[in-house]
Amino acid sequence: MFSLFRKKHMLDKESQHKIVASIKEAESKTSGEIRVFIEHHCQYMDPLHRAKEIFANLAMEKTQARNAIIVYVALTDRQFALFGDVAIYEKAGGAEFWKSAAEKLVGHLKKNNVAEGLSNCIHELGTALATHFPYDPAIKKNELPDEIVFGK
Repeated sequence: MFSLFRKKHMLDKESQHKIVASIKEAESKTSGEIRVFIEHHCQYMDPLHRAKEIFANLAMEKTQARNAIIVYVALTDRQFALFGDVAIYEKAGGAEFWKSAAEKLVGHLKKNNVAEGLSNCIHELGTALATHFPYDPAIKKNELPDEIVFGK
């Protein structure tokens, strides 16, 4: 698909299943979409720029309600970013909501609890999506795949 993606798995199967299950659970209550992208190294100094690039490469801005979120993690570089499309960014509370969600994730990542941290973060993001974009049967239920995308 894109040269920046590959199938190498950076998490054990149990961790992958936990994260994917969290995505499915969160999305069951909303029309919003959550994707997780994991790679070893961030290609940029600012992981938010990388998250924006991946968001665009995955065509996440094409959701009907512009309510997709990407959780980006560079494991080896110990960097991450949360990026929400325009509608969810604003409705969730702007910068303060995203800063709070990021701070909670940092606590888990510092302890190397990647799967637990991502699952908790996905739950919090899913709650915001469900509040502002509740499940709507008129919207195609799953606009984006739920699996983790692994980079280089």
